[in-house]
Amino acid sequence: MFRLVNVNGRSALEQDGEWYDLAGLANDPALADPLTAIARHRELHALNVQCVPATSGGSIDGTGLGPPVPRPIQSFGIGLNYRDHAGESGMALPPAPLTFTKFPSCIAGPHAEIPLSGEMVDWEVEIVAVIGTEARNVAADEAWSVVAGLTLGQDVSDRAVQLTGSPPQFSLGKSFANYGPIGPALVSVDTFEDPDDIGLWCDVDGERMQEARTDQLIFSIPVLVAYLSSICTLYPGDIVFTGTPSGVGMARGRYLAAGEVVVSGAEVIGELRNVCVAGAGPLAT
Repeated sequence: MFRLVNVNGRSALEQDGEWYDLAGLANDPALADPLTAIARHRELHALNVQCVPATSGGSIDGTGLGPPVPRPIQSFGIGLNYRDHAGESGMALPPAPLTFTKFPSCIAGPHAEIPLSGEMVDWEVEIVAVIGTEARNVAADEAWSVVAGLTLGQDVSDRAVQLTGSPPQFSLGKSFANYGPIGPALVSVDTFEDPDDIGLWCDVDGERMQEARTDQLIFSIPVLVAYLSSICTLYPGDIVFTGTPSGVGMARGRYLAAGEVVVSGAEVIGELRNVCVAGAGPLAT
């Protein structure tokens, strides 16, 4: 088991609320890079045991937490992967994973501000799978073996941009700066009692908007990894936003406003806390 965090740009292991510099634990400067640590995820289980006698870097509270995966090569999103969300969207269930791209430049830390790009910016809490081993044509029953761990994400979406045109394209409306906060930690798969059944939720300004469990996914995480790897080679650090449950703003006729706080949570993983701020540029005016 391990919890991998990004503290001021360096890999660290979190244990009992304290963080331990990974390169120092291993006496290996290469492990300071979060992507190197993810690619060597199988080594982190043993290194996690060394945290107890080591001196911590301090409390995880108030540290400069960045995204546990700061520079993914590929960042996938899956649409309409909960039946209730497909229903509230008025769309048919997809016959295969409805896949789009959240461009990696949108990835941000668990406490990053969300600069609003317009008047139709929405929330979407999601479990995010992180690839740890290069994979191609992986069978679903072997897919967990190539996953380094799971983290939490917000698939922030500018619906006006996302749904422009016919057919619409999703990727740009979901890729504005900081529209992909993830964290607070990358948690190894063996930490979960059942990695296919994780509770997640989203509150906006203290009001519960979304709440579900991942056993409700139409396409489970192993199925998603198998499907994506049948088309693309997956690399260590690639991330997969696995879909959001019902309760998004578009279905409610309510969107994010400057000053509102989006708190997303997941069992075992923890919480994201993102404050919305006024954006810049023509879309935000």
